[in-house]
Amino acid sequence: MSRLLEGRVAIVTGAGRGIGRAHALELARHGAKVVVNDFGVSNNGEKTDSPAHEVVAEIEAMGGEAVVNGADVADFDQAAAMVQQAIDTFGGLDVLVNNAGFVRDRMLVNASEEEFDAVMRVHLKGHFAPLRHAASYWRAESKAGRQRVARVINTTSGAGLQGSIGQVVYSAAKGGIATMTLVAAAELGRVGVTVNAIAPVAKTRMTEGAFDTSAMALPEDNSPIVAWLASEEAGDVTGRVIEVDGSVVTVENGWAHGPSRDAGGRWEAEKVGPALRDLLAQAPSPEAVYGA
Repeated sequence: MSRLLEGRVAIVTGAGRGIGRAHALELARHGAKVVVNDFGVSNNGEKTDSPAHEVVAEIEAMGGEAVVNGADVADFDQAAAMVQQAIDTFGGLDVLVNNAGFVRDRMLVNASEEEFDAVMRVHLKGHFAPLRHAASYWRAESKAGRQRVARVINTTSGAGLQGSIGQVVYSAAKGGIATMTLVAAAELGRVGVTVNAIAPVAKTRMTEGAFDTSAMALPEDNSPIVAWLASEEAGDVTGRVIEVDGSVVTVENGWAHGPSRDAGGRWEAEKVGPALRDLLAQAPSPEAVYGA
């Protein structure tokens, strides 16, 4: 096994099970010291026991270094303490892998306010809060002349990129994460931080109840991509969203300008229809672009 991440310090959120666990183990195999975060929740967000200790034990058994963290990543103060734990325990922070989340799938007309708030909180705020505190640390280090070669890997989803019927809130949250990735990459490049996102396809607790997972890749199939993005070698890759589906890696293009027309002044309502229909005829359909 290579030592691609020798000496680097990483936080992986939601690392007790599934894809997060696989990421933590993969980073440790490549030499990273890992803060294994897991709040301990079921697939729909109900509190359960956290298996983070088991993951730490696995890392230590392979000769690596790891520590348990039980923070609620969507709690601003707890996220700050998690970042500080990495600094206090291992002497710094180089890699943040935002992965924690759960699903509460509903059609739009059946989705409740509570479900909306819970899913948005764990996914969107649960990415923002750790990233905010890690970014503040990296900026302070840069200003002090100790700029770190830092990496952020966020977790979006095909649901957030192409939409998914029955997952309106989850899709919206994951779409927000993709956009957050683009903005954070643009803002943090000046202090040595790259920010990318993966859209993993894997058989996990979150997918087994919603889809036929018989042909899906395993959680650990996504983790080598994360390990490389977390390395110093990946400094020229930032602001990217990468889908990982087993052996297939796809760079997502996202929204881009299509055909346009200038009215030369304020549009008149009666002229909008013909002009817009003409533009739509020139543009690929949503089905062709997104598979909707």
